[in-house]
Amino acid sequence: MTTTGTVLDEIIAGVREDLDARRAQTSAAAIRELAQQAAPALDARAALLGDGTTMGLIAEVKRASPSKGALADIPVPAELAEIYAAHGASAISVLTEQRRFRGSLADLDAVRTRVPVPVLRKDFVVEPYQVFEARAHGADLVLLIVAALEDPLLRELYELTAELGMQAVVETHTDDEVERALALQADIIGVNARNLKTLDVDLDRAAHLLRQIPAGPLAIGESAVASVVDVEAYAAAGADAVLVGEALVTSGDPASAVAAFRQVARRGRPAPEGAQA
Repeated sequence: MTTTGTVLDEIIAGVREDLDARRAQTSAAAIRELAQQAAPALDARAALLGDGTTMGLIAEVKRASPSKGALADIPVPAELAEIYAAHGASAISVLTEQRRFRGSLADLDAVRTRVPVPVLRKDFVVEPYQVFEARAHGADLVLLIVAALEDPLLRELYELTAELGMQAVVETHTDDEVERALALQADIIGVNARNLKTLDVDLDRAAHLLRQIPAGPLAIGESAVASVVDVEAYAAAGADAVLVGEALVTSGDPASAVAAFRQVARRGRPAPEGAQA
């Protein structure tokens, strides 16, 4: 749920302005039709689970972030995505938010045409139009940020995603948000080590939240990955996969980084904290 004056609120205000501009160019009816005409979505959950022995990896095409500013130029995002996929990435995340992340739907289009693995539209989804838009541009996954959505809208967007054949990463960063994701019966739950309202990062806090997720949903650790050690920490906390952007685009050797992260063994979900032995 949003609160006045947070970084998240500021980002969403810009997202809504940009969305209104796109909607003026392509009507809701037109984007719905394009979504219905798109090729069937790929099964991202199955891709992330793989054979169950090593960590799944969503490798992100990420030019910038609100916390760090510019990260990498990435003039041809599809080429970077191809490198990711060729070296074992389970899925590709493409930032489409323009103002803070310097992404675009054109990046999503380009990546979708060049990789065989599932693609996540990474953005701040606050209206059904954006879900239809994601499907129209070939996304297999969308990000639904619990902190940005009241429960009725969260459920509406989650159900619409499923109706269109896609899957959703339901992102959390507090105990309450994990409870809300579980109440939604989300199949894929992301735990973000970065608090989007303050931009502070706490991997220990993320590990605590991951341990609250029971067996069943696929759990993804997001943010705070700088090395294999961090991926191993997420694995120890029960993550099935990690989403990594900055460490890949700034590594100088994304192919080797992807391969190394993918080799980390999956540990399985420990019993939720507080559960009786």
